[in-house]
Amino acid sequence: MPSDAATTPALSLVIPVYNEEESLPALFEALDKALPTLPQPVEAVLVDDGSRDRSFALLRDAAASRPWLRVVRFRRNFGQTAAIAAGIDLSRGPIIVALDADLQNDPKDIPRLLQKLDEGYEVVSGWRRDRQDKAVTRRLPSVVANWLIGWVTGVRIHDYGCTLKAYRRWVLEPYGLYGEMHRFIPIYASWAGARVTEMEVTHHPRRAGVSKYGLGRVFKVLLDLLTVTFLGGYSTKPIYFFGRPAFALCTVGMLSGAIFVAQFIKEHVMHVPGEWLQPVTLLLLAVFLFSLGVQFLLMGLLGEILIRTYHESQGKKTYLVGERVNFERPAE
Repeated sequence: MPSDAATTPALSLVIPVYNEEESLPALFEALDKALPTLPQPVEAVLVDDGSRDRSFALLRDAAASRPWLRVVRFRRNFGQTAAIAAGIDLSRGPIIVALDADLQNDPKDIPRLLQKLDEGYEVVSGWRRDRQDKAVTRRLPSVVANWLIGWVTGVRIHDYGCTLKAYRRWVLEPYGLYGEMHRFIPIYASWAGARVTEMEVTHHPRRAGVSKYGLGRVFKVLLDLLTVTFLGGYSTKPIYFFGRPAFALCTVGMLSGAIFVAQFIKEHVMHVPGEWLQPVTLLLLAVFLFSLGVQFLLMGLLGEILIRTYHESQGKKTYLVGERVNFERPAE
């Protein structure tokens, strides 16, 4: 049976809500039908992300007759990632399934996601292969973004933007979510050694309300991708990130300086006539590039100091342990 406040659920649904008063009645009806088919007990955590319509009133009324429905309300709009993060933090199940409130995701697909988890995966990502959205403003940018994310990170799935995903809780606990980074959870999980897969899911046209996302979101995703790439590859060794361009800039700067000195000696010491390669520009280029390289190197060193302060002040480890063997046995 669905979970009440005193029962630890086997499964938690996390659903962000923002100005969805027109979609919520249909969502409640769909959940009423879907929950009996899911592992029991089950809870649904719906997070109202500062809605300005009647969404919270509808959520509160629905929760009065549904003990398995838990509602969280933000003081203002913080964004989808913050809503999903709050839902994860306040949910209790060892397995978490996130989905949208507009019913473009179909709750009927949840049992299939859970079957994939049972095959040994830790993250199962939905793939909206037959996506029911506008081609130019939604689908085309998504295809480009998904390809770019897969190429940069090496974790290749077709649909990072699909909210419908199933997770084992341990995958989510080490990471804080910021910006639009909920879509990058499969990347974090894969880098941590989790098994990640995807499966095709049903995608419905939006039945009510309006979409909250447009082309402007693409730029946020690109910036978050840069952040994720840095944190994933260099979060414990930032000197490597800054050190490579530092050495490249210093090398080119010194080479420019060497060319300037060689030309000066040839012209003014050896009195050999010849064409100068813009001596003032060359000298300025040498000084600029070398100085820029030194700055990059210093930024890397400061990053090393900061990252050590971050880990040591909070007792954070720079690794994740997946399994322990024989640690429970006393020393002989």
